[in-house]
Amino acid sequence: MTLESSTPEIAFVMDLPFWVATVVFFAAYAMIISEKLHKTVVAIFAASLMLVLRIVEQHEAFHVEELGVDWNVIILLISMMLIINLMRPTGIFEYIAIRSSKWGRGDPFRIMVIFAAVTAVLSALLDNVTTVLLITPAAILIADALEVDAVPYLISSALASNIGGTATLIGDPPNLMIASRAQLTFMDFIINLAPIVVVLMILYLLVMKLIWGRKLVTRDELKQRIMQMDEREAIKDPDMLRKSLAVLALVLAGFIFHGILHFQPATIALFGAGLLLLLSRTHEPHHVLSEIEWPTIFFFLGLFIIVGGVVKVGLIKRMSIQILELTGGDLFATSMIVMWFSAIASAVVDNIPYVATMNPLIVDMARQLWPDLSGVQLLQHPDLMPLWWSLALGACLGGNATIVGASANVIIVGLSEKAGRKISFWKFMAYGTPVMIVTVAVSSLYVWIRYYLLR
Repeated sequence: MTLESSTPEIAFVMDLPFWVATVVFFAAYAMIISEKLHKTVVAIFAASLMLVLRIVEQHEAFHVEELGVDWNVIILLISMMLIINLMRPTGIFEYIAIRSSKWGRGDPFRIMVIFAAVTAVLSALLDNVTTVLLITPAAILIADALEVDAVPYLISSALASNIGGTATLIGDPPNLMIASRAQLTFMDFIINLAPIVVVLMILYLLVMKLIWGRKLVTRDELKQRIMQMDEREAIKDPDMLRKSLAVLALVLAGFIFHGILHFQPATIALFGAGLLLLLSRTHEPHHVLSEIEWPTIFFFLGLFIIVGGVVKVGLIKRMSIQILELTGGDLFATSMIVMWFSAIASAVVDNIPYVATMNPLIVDMARQLWPDLSGVQLLQHPDLMPLWWSLALGACLGGNATIVGASANVIIVGLSEKAGRKISFWKFMAYGTPVMIVTVAVSSLYVWIRYYLLR
């Protein structure tokens, strides 16, 4: 089936607000990339400019999700950081680090592969943001013990988290947004995306060998020292650990069944954080709250408002529609354009606000194609489904290209910087962009074979 009119007729007014928002947007990203100023400083100032210049009104920035802060994401991040901060003194991260090192027989590269695989699986079951909060401290501990550079461990974990998180509804925030808009279920994502994610992870592990295989070496005595460690001795507070794991399991169950429970993930995570605070012996929460990655949180706040400005003036939608018009009326071509444009755009704009922009565009296209349909029949039309899966694959995998492409990347870079291991924008991009290109190319082949060739 072809697309007679691929996009809705929208008149764009390229007035002064349009150009001001565009200049602020690209100037902010240029400063973030140049790293002459801290990315959080840039994001906050650029966001304030959007507000002061009235590109975005204050009520839009703080109360309209499409144009400002996604509080579900912010509260989810803060809540999971609280849970992780309460778990840290129990010694669980040291336990994971030692256990993983033993599984890898003390070999730095084998340990990194184990961490990547564990990160991918946990990202599908929990979500990639929660997973990197759990994995990052353990990865840094392993690198220190082996006296190797921690940056490869951190970057490889970030990339694995975005690949693994693509498999499920709760694995990556864009999937949650797509599911909400298209009324898709948890099993819809498992059936349609999990198979290709398994293939991509196997491919990624092979790519890791080419990238880092020869760079990670350590002395035999350090390997032996790790093999002689007793991971059980790392557990310092067994009682709190049991409470923490019980609460974490409860939160995980809440994430899986959030559709049945009719609770947003942020509500579930906030309840878990509140419950664990209550169960802990921390009567004064000042220390736990001070350990939250506030620079990362404020970077997200600023980023949401910056992107909200260019969304409001029509820049992103204009770019999306012009790209979609290149398909020439063919739905397969449209799927490919959606996937690749989503991947490229998600490398520049965080994939959460980008998907918020693309969702209504796909719905508008569906209304033009099938004007007599509505509701689930329209949103889940067999010819439309490949576009939803292309959007999910492009947005989630495209986030691997740069630091700002995905929430998990921002979290890992923030934690790494706090631990004294700065990851530059260009260094992350040098590793992430090739992985993004390869995984999106394989995903394109998957969509073509499964949804077009075999139909």
